[in-house]
Amino acid sequence: MTVSHECAARVIPERAFERLQAFMAARRSSNEPCGDMECFERELHEYVVEVEREVLAEELSRVDVDLPAVTIEGEVYRQVVRCEESYTSAAGPVRVMRSLYRRLEGERTLCPLELRAGIVEGRWTPLAARQAAFVVAHLTPQEGEDLFRELGNMTPSKSSLDRLPKQLSGRWEAERERFEATLRAEETVPPEAVTMAVSLDGVMVAMKDGARTQKRRDAQAQGKHTCGPAGYQEVGCGTLSFYDAEGERLSTVRLARMPEKHKATLKDTLSQEIAAVLGQRPDLTLVKLADGARDNWSYLGTALPQGPEIIDFYHACDHLKSAFDAAYGENSSRSKGQFEKYRHLLRDEEEGVEKVIRALAHLRDAHPRKRKVSTELAYFRRYRHRMRYATAQAQNLPTGSGVVEAACKTLATERMKRSGMRWRHTGGQAILTLRALHQSERFERAWKLLSSTYKRTVVIPENVVLFPKRTVH
Repeated sequence: MTVSHECAARVIPERAFERLQAFMAARRSSNEPCGDMECFERELHEYVVEVEREVLAEELSRVDVDLPAVTIEGEVYRQVVRCEESYTSAAGPVRVMRSLYRRLEGERTLCPLELRAGIVEGRWTPLAARQAAFVVAHLTPQEGEDLFRELGNMTPSKSSLDRLPKQLSGRWEAERERFEATLRAEETVPPEAVTMAVSLDGVMVAMKDGARTQKRRDAQAQGKHTCGPAGYQEVGCGTLSFYDAEGERLSTVRLARMPEKHKATLKDTLSQEIAAVLGQRPDLTLVKLADGARDNWSYLGTALPQGPEIIDFYHACDHLKSAFDAAYGENSSRSKGQFEKYRHLLRDEEEGVEKVIRALAHLRDAHPRKRKVSTELAYFRRYRHRMRYATAQAQNLPTGSGVVEAACKTLATERMKRSGMRWRHTGGQAILTLRALHQSERFERAWKLLSSTYKRTVVIPENVVLFPKRTVH
């Protein structure tokens, strides 16, 4: 029988769960297997997420408030309209009727449904926002859009995936110090830890607002080259790692901040992390480990509690190799032989750095025109007190800053230095924050803190006088 359009409009559609049951019954009654397993999987998935959307819509409707007035944070808001809205859930778009309230004429409206459910940025259900934030922390917005489309659940656009982390970061930064203190208070130092190593480093990232032209002009006016590529600035990375008595690394907290003078925020955060740990475990040995950058040691050497200070062994080796290459020729057999000899002396002998200094002093005298040799000799003399590698090894202390260098790569380079990428401070910090939380195993707890900022208590006043509901056309 053919049903007219008019009659069809009056037919009550099947509920999603009933459609899923009908699909399952049809398959179970069939004597033949499906012809195309991928098509079968897709069809089944579509039925299942349809059920999920329907159940979620029902639950969101329960959260809605349809009354003449409500109280939010001590202020009375009166209902001004009821209308339908679509929200992005982890299963796809969900449409529900909701009420909007306003305190005074001309002010923006509030939606109790969104405040009670914790809808993120007026659009995302909490789980959808969490999943989207996690994905875009690891992939570009375009890759995220492609991934979600392939998965067949929600299908957020590239632009919405680009906006979300910036919006979340704004909320995180507003409460950052409180959130970070809460995360630290919830953590316990590994009981087998005997050493805590703190490291600083940085990586150059292309900036949209990197002041390339002004940077070149300033350099030319001072008669020197720029300190880095024009339009690039340094993202600061810091790590706090715990080691057991055998020198095995147990866990690491990773931090990263967008370019800032002297890495001020990063250093302040590291100091608070260290203070919290030593408040728990004052018996830990604090090792300060970095390359020879002066800014690193102006912080590590003076702003932190006492502890062994160590120049990264591999950076020291780079300087050692440069000296021999300058004297004997880059990668010459004699340079290689001398480098290997003194590299082992530097690492394994108690007075290794003194022997290196004497060897480089002799090399400087033998090659007075090789200015590079003098430069490297000055480097070893300046940092000799931080090159006691044999002593550090005897105590099973770390001597390499590979952990923080890896943090620079995994936090910043892998995500922020793809072809053609340039960043502004806000967007870059959003990505760095999410990635650092994930790599520090703090994302789960951090998300609970962040998502809670989207929830507010809605109180139904007593003695509410009812009035006729408005109808939205």
